[in-house]
Amino acid sequence: MTIIGWIILGLLAGAIAKAILPGKQAGGWIATLIIGVVGALLGGWLGSLLFDAPLEDFFSIQTWILAIVGSIIVLLIWGAITNRRRA
Repeated sequence: MTIIGWIILGLLAGAIAKAILPGKQAGGWIATLIIGVVGALLGGWLGSLLFDAPLEDFFSIQTWILAIVGSIIVLLIWGAITNRRRA
């Protein structure tokens, strides 16, 4: 995928991850984009490492599932870091 494809996938995966997780998460659209892109990279890396299923095609369901799961993981880590700072 191109960098524009990664950015679009990351933005959408980050938004879906925010919608899936309950409660209010810190950050706006820029944070969602960054979390989504990092999550997509993490999901692709974990998918290729554990299941031999890397992120390859933008319209592949495995690409979207790995990107969303990776975004959820990154969002949970981000939430733990930001909640620790507030306390």
